[in-house]
Amino acid sequence: MTETEFEFLRGYLKQRSGLALTAEKRYLVESRLAPVCRRFNLAGLTELIGCLRVARDGAIERAVVEAMTTNETFFFRDRTPFDLFRDVLLPNALAARAAQRRLRIWCAAASTGQEPYSLAMLLAEAAPRLAGWRVEIVATDLSTEVLEKAKLGLYNQFEVQRGLPVQLMLKHFTQVGEQWRIADALRQMIDFRPLNLLQPFEHLGTFDIVYCRNVLIYFDTATKADVLRRIADQLSPDGAVLLGAAETVIGITETLVPDPEHRGLYRHGRAAVPAGTTASALGTPAAAAAQPGLRWAAR
Repeated sequence: MTETEFEFLRGYLKQRSGLALTAEKRYLVESRLAPVCRRFNLAGLTELIGCLRVARDGAIERAVVEAMTTNETFFFRDRTPFDLFRDVLLPNALAARAAQRRLRIWCAAASTGQEPYSLAMLLAEAAPRLAGWRVEIVATDLSTEVLEKAKLGLYNQFEVQRGLPVQLMLKHFTQVGEQWRIADALRQMIDFRPLNLLQPFEHLGTFDIVYCRNVLIYFDTATKADVLRRIADQLSPDGAVLLGAAETVIGITETLVPDPEHRGLYRHGRAAVPAGTTASALGTPAAAAAQPGLRWAAR
């Protein structure tokens, strides 16, 4: 692969997926795109790049972008964001949205589904407190291939052993041969949709909680700022955004600011919670328990 071809690919991937491919990652191009060449019976990267230049085949274009996108994930990854959901965000919602009884969650880089399914399991565990509520989980990803796997909810032994507590596996999964399938009730809670974060997503509506983890690290600063600004536009006034452990809004945007009490949690720069109410007060189990008459109504 020539330097000119590599620079073309860098620009192509930046435009199509936001991926900021640095020079030291050049080795990834050859290792990840070689299978694409074989899949489409192309002689090598030069022929592949030629197809991209003339936009000859949409399937090839999608395959290139998906091959270069990292889809590493596992159940309850990094644990803290899920502890925050169980101990802070869900009790917050029970207290703050008792009148509407509606909660909308967006997993913006869902990959093969472990993140939204982890949240679904936590919601299932809290079902008695959510009786009568409409809970929606929208899970999006750039890759249609990983979304198809996510929709199936079928995982091998290695995948279910990564981060998934045994008691939850036995409770919410059924063994199918050498694989494990998540319960239909949990699969039906999640609306999987293809989405490129570089493109408009206003049509998704407003969300109370947004998980956008371990995807911004692949973008340059300008792209990060744009995506975070548009996420903030889709966030309810007292909503929350969770980023990956290596990600932050500091020095990138002021539309979202760190929550002073919880690392990795971000809120609107202009208003975090309703006037006169503290985030800690909303997040107490006692506040959640004070909401009567809940009725469960999963998607």
